[in-house]
Amino acid sequence: MRKLAFIALAMIVLFVAAPLYAQTPGEAPATFNWAIPIGAGIGMGIASGLCGIGQGRATASAAEALARNPGARAGIQLFLILGLALIESLALYTLVIIFAKVK
Repeated sequence: MRKLAFIALAMIVLFVAAPLYAQTPGEAPATFNWAIPIGAGIGMGIASGLCGIGQGRATASAAEALARNPGARAGIQLFLILGLALIESLALYTLVIIFAKVK
């Protein structure tokens, strides 16, 4: 019964708030938000740093796996390259988002 009451309350709040989102905004003055480029730079720094750490750990693990089992080189190398490409794509997605957001 509590779950049904919570869902009903959420629906009522959404229906009351819906006309607010349907309104067209007035003519706002052109202002420059200085925090967006700074936040974008910090975000790109964090994303690049963490991707570098991830790539280093993946490469170290692959090197250790190759040292333990040289016969599995093809499989380890395939998954290493795939993993490094996916890790690097996270940094590239961050860069694309920054270019889209910062004008």
